[in-house]
Amino acid sequence: MNSSHKISVIVPVYNKKEYLGQCIDSIISQTYQNMEILLVDDGSTDGSGEICDTYVGKDDRIRVIHQENSGPTTAVLAGLQKASGSYCTFIDSDDYVRPEMLKEMAAHLTGQAGEIVCCNHILEKSKETVSVIQAVKPGVYESDRLDREIKDRLLGEETKIIPMSRCMKLCEKSVFEGNEKYYDPKIRMGEDFNLMYPALLNSTRIVILEGALFYHYRYVEDSLAHAYHPNLDDSIERWYQAALKVIHDKNVADGAVKLRKEYCYMMMYVMKNGLRNPERDYIQKIREIFLRPEVRERIIGTHLSVKNRANMLLYWGMRHPNKAVLRILRGIMQNFDRKERQEDIHG
Repeated sequence: MNSSHKISVIVPVYNKKEYLGQCIDSIISQTYQNMEILLVDDGSTDGSGEICDTYVGKDDRIRVIHQENSGPTTAVLAGLQKASGSYCTFIDSDDYVRPEMLKEMAAHLTGQAGEIVCCNHILEKSKETVSVIQAVKPGVYESDRLDREIKDRLLGEETKIIPMSRCMKLCEKSVFEGNEKYYDPKIRMGEDFNLMYPALLNSTRIVILEGALFYHYRYVEDSLAHAYHPNLDDSIERWYQAALKVIHDKNVADGAVKLRKEYCYMMMYVMKNGLRNPERDYIQKIREIFLRPEVRERIIGTHLSVKNRANMLLYWGMRHPNKAVLRILRGIMQNFDRKERQEDIHG
């Protein structure tokens, strides 16, 4: 076992009392011992912070950071700032990991500055589990191959070759250095992108493991899965502006074109969210977003390849946000949500 590298495991915690114990226990149970565990309590109000404190006496590798509620981005940054390990990994407080995860991932480390090791994950739904495998082939990516097969393809593709989640990755700490200027705590969707995209661009070596279903991502299927979130378009605009800085500063080849495509894919979430707006004026609000000149110009002026059938419908609505089209899409969305709820109830 390659245990020479100290790993900082950073766990942002906010109101996950029901699942937090399983998460922390799964980290303590790692067969890889050379690590520290940073539990960052982001102003929890359900007792999660107190649970974190009880673990300090159980394992001297655990440190707890309490802060006022500021969102997951600031919690992650607080963990990074306090981390003493040469490598970092992130685990969400409602997820859990296999005991061999860190051992198996650390076995592929060389000590090279800028290396990242990526594993796959299992999506835990209430009625089923689904294995989620990254689109890029397993292997070691360095030099020209890293640039050509990974870095050049991180933006603007419908299927992500590497998920932008901060989880399922073991990162040499220097990949995050200097990227703080891109982090915006007000971003509600895509906040992991602003952490991981510049980090992936900074990488010098990426290892994609085969199989390696070490991480269990818990998908909590409740009413929130179908909820409407106001002002989501503002969050996407913040994400876009931060991403513009990244592609400019890091001289991403064809970055503006790729980012426009990525923006269009992100706006599909905004369309889906708007169609779930329970208010009667949902059509007006969708049109206010998608008929804005700057939004319209980005969508109409971008050539996009869309293969997923659901995305095709959303893209149709984005390009043609008239009342008839939006009513049709609303009906399709409501029917889809209704079927998912029924399957959730009856199994």
